Amino acid sequence: MDKTDQPAGEARRRVAENLRRLRKERGLSQEAMAELAEFHRTYVSQLERCVTNISLDGLERLAKALNVDVLDLLARIEA
Repeated sequence: MDKTDQPAGEARRRVAENLRRLRKERGLSQEAMAELAEFHRTYVSQLERCVTNISLDGLERLAKALNVDVLDLLARIEA
């Protein structure tokens, strides 16, 4: 199985969904979110689509840009 064919793990899905939700709640585009966190817009898009992993340092940058605790990005998704 190719690495890109593997399903996203639970933590990656949580980050993706929480990032998208928090970004939209703040009225931010992916481009604006990327600028705040000093990432490229396509990277934010990849994170929200579970295409790529993010480092712990990257999670901290996202959390700071969103003004949330890093644990908020890993919070369980309510059904």
